[in-house]
Amino acid sequence: MSFQSFLINQYAKWKMKDVPADQREQMTALVTKDPQLFKKIGEEIERRKKGGESEMKAAMEVMKKYRTELSALMQKK
Repeated sequence: MSFQSFLINQYAKWKMKDVPADQREQMTALVTKDPQLFKKIGEEIERRKKGGESEMKAAMEVMKKYRTELSALMQKK
């Protein structure tokens, strides 16, 4: 495990403490595969929130926008 993976796992444990461990592991595996994509998604969500959208709406819209990339990432083994 790389240092970056370790940090991502520790952050996920802290930030998503209410999420079941198996789902948390799936998310951290996706983030580890393409951290730049998730950075871009996070920045866009924050930009929309600052523009007045609710967090849920902003997240849903951004996830729709990146649906293809996320789907491809989930298919990678």
